[in-house]
Amino acid sequence: MACSFLNTDDASPPALTDLCLSHVSVNLEWFCVKLPDGSWCFREAVLFPQELADLLLAKMATEGLLNDSTVGVFRNCDYLRLRRACIRTARISAEAFQKALCSHRLLELDAARVNADLTIPDILQGLATNKYCQKSLQRLVLTGLTMSSLEEPGRHSFGLLRGLRSLSLANVDFYDLGLADVCSLPRLESLDLSNTSVTNLSPLLGLKERLRSLTLHQLKRLEMSTAQLLAVIGQLDALQHLDISDDKQFTSDVARQLLGQPGILPALVSLDVSGRKQVTDAAVKAFVEERPGMTFVGLLATDAGFSDFLSGEGTLKVTGEAYETQICEALRRYSEREGFVREALFHLFSLTHVMEKHRPDILKLVVVGMKNHPSTLNVQLAASACVFNLTKQDLAAGMPVRLLSTVTELLLEAMRTFPNHQQLQKNCLLSLCSDRILQEVPFNRFEAAKLVMQWLCNHEDQNMQRMAVAIISILAAKLSTEQTAQLGAELFIVKQLLHIVRQKATQGVVDATLKFTLSALWNLTDESPTTCRHFIENRGLDLFVQVLESFPSESSIQQKVLGLLNNIAEVGELHVELMVQGFLDHISTLLHSPEVEVSYFAAGILAHLTSRGEEAWALSAELRSSLLEQLHDVIMKWPAPECEMVAYRSFNPFFPLLECFHTPGVQLWAAWAMQHVCSKNAARYCSMLLEEGGLQQLEVVHTHPQTHRDVRLLARGILDSLQRHRARTGQPAPPQRK
Repeated sequence: MACSFLNTDDASPPALTDLCLSHVSVNLEWFCVKLPDGSWCFREAVLFPQELADLLLAKMATEGLLNDSTVGVFRNCDYLRLRRACIRTARISAEAFQKALCSHRLLELDAARVNADLTIPDILQGLATNKYCQKSLQRLVLTGLTMSSLEEPGRHSFGLLRGLRSLSLANVDFYDLGLADVCSLPRLESLDLSNTSVTNLSPLLGLKERLRSLTLHQLKRLEMSTAQLLAVIGQLDALQHLDISDDKQFTSDVARQLLGQPGILPALVSLDVSGRKQVTDAAVKAFVEERPGMTFVGLLATDAGFSDFLSGEGTLKVTGEAYETQICEALRRYSEREGFVREALFHLFSLTHVMEKHRPDILKLVVVGMKNHPSTLNVQLAASACVFNLTKQDLAAGMPVRLLSTVTELLLEAMRTFPNHQQLQKNCLLSLCSDRILQEVPFNRFEAAKLVMQWLCNHEDQNMQRMAVAIISILAAKLSTEQTAQLGAELFIVKQLLHIVRQKATQGVVDATLKFTLSALWNLTDESPTTCRHFIENRGLDLFVQVLESFPSESSIQQKVLGLLNNIAEVGELHVELMVQGFLDHISTLLHSPEVEVSYFAAGILAHLTSRGEEAWALSAELRSSLLEQLHDVIMKWPAPECEMVAYRSFNPFFPLLECFHTPGVQLWAAWAMQHVCSKNAARYCSMLLEEGGLQQLEVVHTHPQTHRDVRLLARGILDSLQRHRARTGQPAPPQRK
């Protein structure tokens, strides 16, 4: 069917066909013109191969892009010829459906769960207008559709679709009169009446010589006794597949009696009695042995399936809860049955609790269940718990990135859908708190950061708090400058993070929560003046001075505090808030720290505060001169760090400092910082420096007559690094900075 797309391995790059179809679907407006009635058509007459036309329609439906306007591109049957049309969950009107799709020579139509504006009578009426479809249409899926409110039950006719072989009416308010109509179809071989309003199945006897597949899952209004039901089913001699499963009602003994009736349904190869009680391993085994061609038995949520014979390991596939193969088979076969998905996931959770090997095959099955039941709490709760078990610790490392990307987006969707369910939120946070996912997997990090922050503001659970701030600290470093500014601009975010820091400082506790919270604030204030203002307005400076005083020997805490204060110092309008004698005394002391990581950030604060000249300095000139002298002397004594001790989004905050020729200590700090990151990670930072126009500015510094020799030496080293990088990569010199 067209809805399935290309079955590509998640570990491999996406198929080119799928990428192209996605691009066309998302950017359809680029290729189209709008007609007077609001529908679209392609600007140029492009002849699509028939298979690609089917796939394009299915892709648009799957991505939620199929509507009255976009479906118009399929009106031209000469260039976009459909045979297997999939419009699942689309939002199109009866008029748009008839104009765009009913003129095609369709073999199959899958209209499962389309919007309520398109009813079954609308579809039947539209298809009946095409004489070819009356004969050619072989498969019709109407799962979850509605009957028109203006129609009496049964006032619709399938009789014109004489070629129909397979029909699904699952989850439709479908009645006995309609069943009589359907059973008159001369070629019908497969029928799904699951969860309909049929009360009497006697009309099925009209199909007894040709019906091969019958699905009767959860017939909620059936008024036949077990004997009457089996009397009808027993005459369907051609039947190969029978599904009488039920995930709601456990009172009927139809499964037990069917299994115990010798010779019934001799051609049967597939039987599903999941959810039925009074089913035993012995009865199932005897039934299967009497029919050696059997390939499937459904036993989920029954009392059977626990013997080796029914393990599902061989040619006989089994759904159940006793073996891994049974549970996985259940998730595969019942992906659209909410109750069975929940049941299978419940048992999968116990199974995956001790999982030691990465199992992308199982994770894929969980993903399908999550996709199909996004608003069902019990499914999302069980699925999110399974996701954690399947991706925790080192297990995520063995999962394909695309699969992890999909599952992460589904976790975020679950968090959005159930914001007040604590256990589900906890499950999702546990899964998100993975280095592999946070560092390597593509997903909407901005949306994730907002959701985690919202959780953090509403809960006080200490263990979960640690995870939440850890996630935020990593996500904030991965966001663009614009996204970080937008996130940090939410006042409640800064307030909540400062609240956590205040708690830890008051308790005198240095733990992972404090460190992650400081990192989060550091990243959120990076090149974000609005967030920096929120920090100051919420007494963040006083709090951070308290932190420095509370933990005088904790260099890791000092580094994070000073790193954030560097970001504050980059905002010129906030300098007046930092020019406080007591604060500068702390910074001056830390400037002389034996830990270069601490001294470096203290130096950065002083470099920014002194960079605007004497007229902007609010304290004594002697203090400024002393700090600049200390700044220069300390920087010249720094050893080269063994590893990269800081990460920068851009070099823009450094360029104004390089222009401070009258304060060589300020220039020296900026040049040292550039030289450090370019020497430790040339691929990233040399490229960034070239793109941002740093080459020209460094050349000016290197040749300027007022440049101090120490600064000139560092500038020369950076220029040499840039030259080597350009020789190695061929990266061109950018235009002059304005």
